[in-house]
Amino acid sequence: MTPAAALRRIAFLLERAREPTHRVAAFRTAAAVVDALPEGELERRIATRTLTDLRGIGPKTGTAIVQAHAGEVPEYLARLEDAYAELVPLADDVAGFRAALRGDLHTHSDWSDGGSPIREMAEAAIALGHEYMALTDHSPRLTVANGLTAERLERQLDVVAALNEELAPFRLLTGIECDINTDGSLDQTDELLGRLDVVVASVHSDLRAESAAMTERMLAAVENPHTDVLGHCTGRLLIPREQREGRRQRPRPESAFDAEAVFSACVEHGTAVEINSRPERLDPPLRLLSLAVELGCSFAVDTDAHAPGQLDWQSNGCERAVETGVDPDRVVNTWTADELLEWTAS
Repeated sequence: MTPAAALRRIAFLLERAREPTHRVAAFRTAAAVVDALPEGELERRIATRTLTDLRGIGPKTGTAIVQAHAGEVPEYLARLEDAYAELVPLADDVAGFRAALRGDLHTHSDWSDGGSPIREMAEAAIALGHEYMALTDHSPRLTVANGLTAERLERQLDVVAALNEELAPFRLLTGIECDINTDGSLDQTDELLGRLDVVVASVHSDLRAESAAMTERMLAAVENPHTDVLGHCTGRLLIPREQREGRRQRPRPESAFDAEAVFSACVEHGTAVEINSRPERLDPPLRLLSLAVELGCSFAVDTDAHAPGQLDWQSNGCERAVETGVDPDRVVNTWTADELLEWTAS
């Protein structure tokens, strides 16, 4: 078990045991820190006893990391599994759900606000056993994330085509995380959106709008024939996160909208609801995810990865899917690439 996986399993058991939220968040945050370390840095930190100098890693999480890195089951995890033995089968169900996923439909590269080249992201997906990965860099309106203009996106399509020739049978799917404008339109030309394999539509601005306005905005995007996946629907941030150029983003509450109306529209128009696996998002919240299940939505369990190590975050989303009774057959990235592309094309 890798250190990050051990930390996530600890967080999983703490959350299911109804332990305080800050304790769960501490282990999720530490897992995110470990995932983001460059190659060799974890070993160096352990050897020099500077692991807890990293923001987000404390004595308890640091000890668990060191023990897992040595090939041991961390003592803290062993105690939890003894104390909450009835929760361990649920953890095994999560592993089975994760094994059913064939790919990831929401990822970023250094073409927008990701930290790694496209090839490195694709090779990390291959190493995880993915059959495909959708590259969904940001659209032009999100300038803070270096969103792609139409011209840059067209160039990226050529890069993806060339990589697919080299990486076959793995498939790198063309895509975009497209901003939902305040009027509900999508932030890219219809012609380009029609050429992409996967379109994730997300709200990134005016997140504190009135519920009625936000609902109309989201409904328009969900009804757009180009939209395949509704990304991180509430826009919440549970814990602080680091951004480009050293900026630190504070926690943020959910946006207000009529979830029943939006999820019902997703069912009607064949738009999947994203189960976003980023530890600072975990979006939608469990109560809304349960509502989406009840209404009959389809889902995409995505990482929203901005670095290769973050592609392993899908287990976070799988935990929530298992807890709320999501049927794996209703998760579009359990389908083969051909089945997925037939669905997005329709």
